[in-house]
Amino acid sequence: MKILLAVDGSDHSYEAVRALKYLRRADELTLLHVVDAPRPAYPMMVPEVAQELYAQLERSMKEDGEQLLTRIQSLLPLHSGPVVKVLEVGSPAEKIVSAVEAHHADLIVMGARGLGPVKERVLGSVSHRILSMALCAKLILHGSLRDLKQILLPLQGPSDAEAALRFLGKQPFQEPVNINLLAVLPPTRPPWPVDDSAAEKLEVQALRHAREFVDDVAGKLRAQGYTTRSASVLGTPLTMILHEAEKLGVDLIMVGSRARQGITRFVLGSVSHAVLHRAPCQVLVFE
Repeated sequence: MKILLAVDGSDHSYEAVRALKYLRRADELTLLHVVDAPRPAYPMMVPEVAQELYAQLERSMKEDGEQLLTRIQSLLPLHSGPVVKVLEVGSPAEKIVSAVEAHHADLIVMGARGLGPVKERVLGSVSHRILSMALCAKLILHGSLRDLKQILLPLQGPSDAEAALRFLGKQPFQEPVNINLLAVLPPTRPPWPVDDSAAEKLEVQALRHAREFVDDVAGKLRAQGYTTRSASVLGTPLTMILHEAEKLGVDLIMVGSRARQGITRFVLGSVSHAVLHRAPCQVLVFE
């Protein structure tokens, strides 16, 4: 598995470094720092002077960036794998996405910058743009990953399950983990008139099908060497994911990033962003 660790020197960035101890040895670990030097905001300044000030600032930031990459490399876990250091200049989100493609990364590990959900919707943070743009798994840390033994995996249908099985099949974690699979069915009545008894029977039948679905995925995960637990519930997806995470005391939630149609009939792509802000633990978003 190839990992891209994007660092900016923030506290959350160092949490991302520490989280690597829970991941297995990488086939290649790319350490990336992006220099985004601001242009001088003085319209009356002579262009040549403005360009020279910008060049001096960029040189200074690149020197600091090289020192940061060296410092980060010295903090890596011993089992991290072969390291490639990369310093880029430009838009952080665009350079991270380009680096994923250039290095064929399977997973991005990075720290969130701590913007709240309102600011992020208005301004767009780097982590939000990476979540939307990067075509690989993303572990974006907003705090410490203190342990990694229990994982909650909500599933929305076959394509979502295939993506989860594909990522977990790469054996991304350093130590054995237990996967708690969850299917959430919104409590909706059929479009035609039915009495309460018939509606309840339909819900029971839907829950049974959902449970059979997650049990089938659990069997495939056990074949990959994981231990599992399965559940299917009625409720609002976000609410039930957060409730299950609290109840089980999981260390990590894995969610799919794309909207798909499936047995649980909800758009987890829209839920994953909310989970990132409200989860009681860290979140890994897979493609």
